[in-house]
Amino acid sequence: MTAMEQDQAFLEYVIKALVDNPDAVKVSRKVDEMGVLLTLDVSREDMGKIIGKSGNTAKAVRTLLRVVGMKNDARVNLKINEPEGGLRDTGYAGGSSAAADLDAAMDELKEE
Repeated sequence: MTAMEQDQAFLEYVIKALVDNPDAVKVSRKVDEMGVLLTLDVSREDMGKIIGKSGNTAKAVRTLLRVVGMKNDARVNLKINEPEGGLRDTGYAGGSSAAADLDAAMDELKEE
């Protein structure tokens, strides 16, 4: 394994240790003028384990990848793809559309 592939192998090892479905973990690696971009795909059920509370797990993994990258004189970034059927696909992402739906429901209750 070359020094350049160590970041990808490291990410796969860490993520597979965190998830319930390690067979669903896929990491792709792309190098351009900005550095190395690792793209992570996991099953929908494991997304919460990867992100963690307030995104802390994802932040920690990104920090570790930067350290691995510095060791190899490379800038390493991580992109986590949202799986099909994720929160954004269902219309609930804790965003304004969910808040608007709640406000509309509350208004209907008040009118009755």
